[in-house]
Amino acid sequence: MIFKKLYNLYNYRELLYALIIRDIKIRYKQSVLGMCWAVLQPLSLMVIFTLVFSRFARIPTDGIPYPIFSYCALLPWTFFATSLSFAIPSLVNNISLVTKIYFPREVLPIAAVAACFFDFIIASVVFMGMMIYYKVALTTALIFLPILIIIQLLLTLGIAFFASALNVFFRDIRYIIPLAVQIWMFLSPVIYPLNMVPEKYQHIYVLNPMAVLLESYRSIILGGNLPSFNLLGMAALVSLTLFILAYTFFKNLEMRFADLI
Repeated sequence: MIFKKLYNLYNYRELLYALIIRDIKIRYKQSVLGMCWAVLQPLSLMVIFTLVFSRFARIPTDGIPYPIFSYCALLPWTFFATSLSFAIPSLVNNISLVTKIYFPREVLPIAAVAACFFDFIIASVVFMGMMIYYKVALTTALIFLPILIIIQLLLTLGIAFFASALNVFFRDIRYIIPLAVQIWMFLSPVIYPLNMVPEKYQHIYVLNPMAVLLESYRSIILGGNLPSFNLLGMAALVSLTLFILAYTFFKNLEMRFADLI
């Protein structure tokens, strides 16, 4: 059943492309700095974290310079957090479309996430410059990078489908999620390495898919090491399960959206 719905979504791919381009243009329309905003958010956080946590807290990074250590995690985290902030209110923000014409409603949160992925690519250019500056060598471990991105997309879309559908019924969701994401960041190894978490709590800590993904990004890119396939497999299973359940939940409520928005 879900495959049939996904195939129907494929038939609306041209609409999806158009919405992605529209969302990208709207985000930078009448903006002085334009696409530079995609870089400024993770870059500014990196500077703050470097000043606070590398100078005062002395967080261990296994010899990796703290700026690139933190930016390597901030890059995917910013993509994750920004995607949710735009995808969750996407149904309510597009009331004129939802109430007037039929199309698969999941196109709207997907377009929002895809537009944020465009920002992710732009901000990655700065990261590549940092890799050159800090002389981080490219290794064959990078072939696993697309797998991490796919798992993160499944997780992000799963949360986006579930929360955007609930936001139609309960408008508090759009305020709860940003707060939850801020707390989530400190429960993930963005500003510190995974090995700082006490060993007795790590089996609970790694149930957080983003914790596994962020540590895997660092392991692959900065360390040139293979990720933990056991942990990555668990993160993939959680993300895929969430995606399927959330997508089914979204489609079951879809016909009620136009009446409630």
